[in-house]
Amino acid sequence: MAITMPAPVVQTQASTPKPISAPVREEPQVVAPSPPAVEQPDTGVAAPAITLAPLTDPAATPVVAAESVPAAHAGHAPGDPLEGFNRVMFAIHQRVDRAVFRPVALGYRHTVPRPVRSGLRNFFHNLGEPLVFLNDLLQLKPGRAARTMTRFLINSTIGIGGLVDVAKQPNFGLPHHANGFGDTLGYYGVGPGPYIFLPLVGPTTLRDFIGGQGEGFVIPAAVGNPFDRWEYQMPKAVITGLDIRAESDDDFKALLESAVDPYATLRSVYLQDRAGEIEGLHSGRRRASSAANPLDDPLSDPAGAKTSPLDDPLTDPATAPAPTGDKGTTPTETSTPVPAHP
Repeated sequence: MAITMPAPVVQTQASTPKPISAPVREEPQVVAPSPPAVEQPDTGVAAPAITLAPLTDPAATPVVAAESVPAAHAGHAPGDPLEGFNRVMFAIHQRVDRAVFRPVALGYRHTVPRPVRSGLRNFFHNLGEPLVFLNDLLQLKPGRAARTMTRFLINSTIGIGGLVDVAKQPNFGLPHHANGFGDTLGYYGVGPGPYIFLPLVGPTTLRDFIGGQGEGFVIPAAVGNPFDRWEYQMPKAVITGLDIRAESDDDFKALLESAVDPYATLRSVYLQDRAGEIEGLHSGRRRASSAANPLDDPLSDPAGAKTSPLDDPLTDPATAPAPTGDKGTTPTETSTPVPAHP
């Protein structure tokens, strides 16, 4: 009996059954933890906030230089320790002047005839001649004091109580010159003190303000009625204030409108003018602005004057050349003054 062995089964690659693939499982992604934030030291200065516009390139944004930002006004100019207060008062004065004072003053100039305005101006100037005489004596100038008294007597009599300035005509040759307690204090070396600007008063210094207040009490105290009554004081203050404002309108308009800093320009002009006047007392003469005041001539229109000490705010009046007369001589304390308008 023969035993038959089964033939071996040969598996080929073609016949190898394909394994069944199991569904792929997605392993969860492991995210590495971010490093801990380093705590910055507190310097007390907040970091600037940067705002990025969606359509703007931050690199193209212009950077404003620190120097271009105007800084607040600090300190004060020499001689003006009250500059902050004075600038506020100047601004108030400008508003009041534009709204009320200037229109009323110009209305006074256009409605009141020029001879009447000149007569009133001469009248009040003549009433102030005794104060000029007193300050001439206090400054030890007897020659000038004598001429001032002569001028007062001539205008008080021939000039119809001072309404007509006869003394300034060529046959007398005695023009008006200003002089006050502020000048006397400056003559004896009293400094001007701080610069002060007050509404409706204008620029002044502590020395001139005290001197002016003192002058206001001399004649009322010495003479009495009617100079110590408000019925006289009020019209005088109104008329003289309107007259000065009206006749100086062109000068102040040209000065302030062309100035970069009107306050500083007016301060410079006033202080230089007063320094020149005090210096003129020591040199034996007054500045031309005092001897040739266009408001002194009743027959000329002050508004038509061509020259003014306010025309050039950068010129030091103290260094201005001495005024010359018709023959080229310089008026001194011993010479006869030349009338401004012969």
